[in-house]
Amino acid sequence: MRLIIVGAAGRMGRTLVRLIGESEALSLSGALEREGSPALGQDAGTLAGLPPLGVAVTDDPLPLVVEADGIGDFAPPDPSLALAALAAQARIVHVIGTTGFAPEAEGPLRAAARHATLVKSGNMSLGVNLLAVLARRAAQAFPDVDVEIVEMHHRMKVDAPSGTALLLGEAIAAGRGVSL
Repeated sequence: MRLIIVGAAGRMGRTLVRLIGESEALSLSGALEREGSPALGQDAGTLAGLPPLGVAVTDDPLPLVVEADGIGDFAPPDPSLALAALAAQARIVHVIGTTGFAPEAEGPLRAAARHATLVKSGNMSLGVNLLAVLARRAAQAFPDVDVEIVEMHHRMKVDAPSGTALLLGEAIAAGRGVSL
């Protein structure tokens, strides 16, 4: 599977590039970063601590999308929305780990999902998604219990509340039959 990694110079992006570089089933077909990034033009493998993979970091997604089977995206919301539209046009998979979308972004994401497979989650961890299911069930079982979500992050955390906190909040609200 040929994958594009968005935010390839970031912490998650470098981790994904490294995992793809070590995989026999996956290949890195593109590495995207924002316009003006100091990583532009550098080899994505080198940035990830691997030998060069022959994939230069770019800020132009269009030539990459036509050659890819999927996109792994941990970029800010605005580029993610634009990439969802491109994924829909190319009919490729778009995995979105981006958080902090404005409520009005749901419409364009749903429109893109009619033509491409979109997977979007506030947290990609199996354990956290299991916790969300359990939180929903607990909220149903204990409707009168007050719930508070408290979170702590490293100093580099970009969005607050985090996607994880929102995922858990949505699960609890769904369990209670209310809107978050």
